[in-house]
Amino acid sequence: MAKRGSNQEVTSKKAASAASRILRNPRNSKTAKTAAGSALTQRPNKK
Repeated sequence: MAKRGSNQEVTSKKAASAASRILRNPRNSKTAKTAAGSALTQRPNKK
């Protein structure tokens, strides 16, 4: 559920949680971790 606009895409909370699990699992490939990291950088910062 990414918002479309002038490069203002935002990763959903559910997708961010999945990405976090991928990054914490040492068995996942470098490619998977790169994609997960990319998804998390599109997540707004917690306040």
